[in-house]
Amino acid sequence: MEQYGKILLIVMPVFFSLILLEKWFGWYKAKEQVLQMDMISSLSSAMSMITKNVLGLSITIISYGWIESKIALTHIHLTWLTYVIAFVVLDFSHYWIHRIEHKINFFWNSHIVHHSSEEFNLACAVRQPISSFVKIFSFFMIPAALLGISPVVIATITPIHFFAQFWYHTRFINRMGFLEYIIVTPSHHRVHHAFNEEYLDKNMGQIFIIWDRFFGTFQEELPNVTPIYGITRPMRTWNPFKINFVHMWLLITDAWRANSIKDKLRIWFMPTGWRPADVVEKYPVYKIDDIHNFDKYDTKNSTLISILTWIQLMMLFAFVSYFLGHLATIGSPNIFIYGGFIFVYIYSLTDFMDGNKSSLIWEFLKAAIGIAILIYIGDWFGTSNAYPQLSNILLAYFTISVIVTGWLVYKKEPTLIIN
Repeated sequence: MEQYGKILLIVMPVFFSLILLEKWFGWYKAKEQVLQMDMISSLSSAMSMITKNVLGLSITIISYGWIESKIALTHIHLTWLTYVIAFVVLDFSHYWIHRIEHKINFFWNSHIVHHSSEEFNLACAVRQPISSFVKIFSFFMIPAALLGISPVVIATITPIHFFAQFWYHTRFINRMGFLEYIIVTPSHHRVHHAFNEEYLDKNMGQIFIIWDRFFGTFQEELPNVTPIYGITRPMRTWNPFKINFVHMWLLITDAWRANSIKDKLRIWFMPTGWRPADVVEKYPVYKIDDIHNFDKYDTKNSTLISILTWIQLMMLFAFVSYFLGHLATIGSPNIFIYGGFIFVYIYSLTDFMDGNKSSLIWEFLKAAIGIAILIYIGDWFGTSNAYPQLSNILLAYFTISVIVTGWLVYKKEPTLIIN
């Protein structure tokens, strides 16, 4: 995990800088409105996912290493070709995982957050889930295991495969000639993120578009059909924790409310969005019927609220960066205390962005945890030698943050607006 943290410490500021650059380009060149809260929601989602992954909060049913050691028919020697073959096999497996996530109710919950933004930009790329606790990845890597591809190879190419999916989440790159027939391009992925009837559940490939062309899930971007981004049951919140679990909670409550035992059991494996008929009648859920005429979620914020939100985001970035760079120093169980603090911080920030008065409770809890850490450990996880005044600065920050947040929540509360 230490090596993973160091990689993220390099990648994270690069991606975030590119996201800000794209926002600037859209504002300066295309005269687009800068939707700050949507972008900050995506960035906070990324940091919650990073924290969860570093803490290892997931269950692997069967590890790839175990499968490879038990069923390998041969063993491929490590050459550059090995990595190429493994990369293709990995992408093939992720095509099917992605397709399952879009088609089955239970698995959609772990992917819904990535589609929850009603915009399409580089920030959407880092809007990643924390709800994927059960990993099924290894089952889809059986072809690689049969070939005896080393777990070291898989561990090397997996982050490369993930990071390589960042660049095509943009509207500022048009068609790319012959590459449109080989790899996933921005045009292909705009189709994938749209929920127009023509585009729904298309282009599941992550690096290579050939899988979609071969298995019948390909759809090109049509010149007369402008992509409409989002999901049919919109989230109406900036809070990544709510976004990550709202679908699962709906499945749980629907299963509980359904009269039929059969419906209680099959709801988990039915097509995405399916609900028992008796539950739909008694407990309707808002769904967009006219995709060309619906209310996008946004919050109207004063300048002070926007300034505080950006300050809180920068502080969050600093806390997460220190966390990633000092995992060994922080040690266990302190990394879980630190991780819990980050989760509360993100919940507090995004609840504030939604304009909820409950955000003050979360802000107070964040400050209480932060101050308790300073008192219990004596500094901020070993920073006293290098930064002797940091503890006093953080103490002042936590105190001021609660006061300012409380004042803005009760005196300058954001109000929901409609685009």
